[in-house]
Amino acid sequence: MSALGAAKPAAGGAIDPVSSVVGLVLAVIFIGIVFVLAPAALFPLLGIILGGVLIGFGVHFVPVGGAPAAMGQAPGIATGVAMLAAGAGLAGLFGGAWAAELGVVVATVTGAIGGGLMMAVTCLMVNVIYVFGMGIPAASGKVTKDPLTGDTQAEYKSQGTEGHGLPFISFVGGVVGGLFGGGGGTLIYLMLLQVYEQYLPVIFNAKVEEIMPVAVSLAGIFAIGLFLVNAVLAAYNITGTIEGPHDPKFKRFPRAIVASLVASALCGLVAILIVVVNLNI
Repeated sequence: MSALGAAKPAAGGAIDPVSSVVGLVLAVIFIGIVFVLAPAALFPLLGIILGGVLIGFGVHFVPVGGAPAAMGQAPGIATGVAMLAAGAGLAGLFGGAWAAELGVVVATVTGAIGGGLMMAVTCLMVNVIYVFGMGIPAASGKVTKDPLTGDTQAEYKSQGTEGHGLPFISFVGGVVGGLFGGGGGTLIYLMLLQVYEQYLPVIFNAKVEEIMPVAVSLAGIFAIGLFLVNAVLAAYNITGTIEGPHDPKFKRFPRAIVASLVASALCGLVAILIVVVNLNI
């Protein structure tokens, strides 16, 4: 038997200590490379990592039901984790980018509000379709009572299903997930924009105003890419559907945080090296 075959995977939502330590060591190495090659980009890289962690954590709040939800056999929104999270993140990113000139704090909060608002509208319309289009109430299959309202669920849940619709706790979870996702995506964009505003004028021997279209485009492309990376990692961690913060799968989020930290450090390193390497050529 090979070494890989003999290895036992971590059960449930448990963290594999060895893999986590290796990942964290790699993240420290990536941060160290930036510190040596471009000390001025160290703080932005840490901001990128924080943004990625917020995205990975926030995705676990979003109620996703996939195909079963479309048939009224599971609570949540009838789409995949990555697609729904990316929609919330992009909505927040657009709002945050619009407010970039107002400072990091204001822009990040604006992005968070944009992501949360997108999820609030989505969750509302999903329940409208369930109730008035399919004629079914919102009911959870994971808890007997809604943790926030105390409403019982069993008498509203159809036999043979895991629940349906969006219970209040799932609605709130979706909005919270949108806040984290929108804020995290916006923070990544702002940090990358700072790096490109600093290094691109030197590379092109131009004024900051002249390179702004390039800086904004690069920051936007990498921010969207980083959002999708972290959303997909969280989707693999969730493995299927999730109702929200009350779902037992929510307890898996520590694994996603470690994965998002490492992946964001690597992707942030690449996004920074693109300009640093050109600066040294």
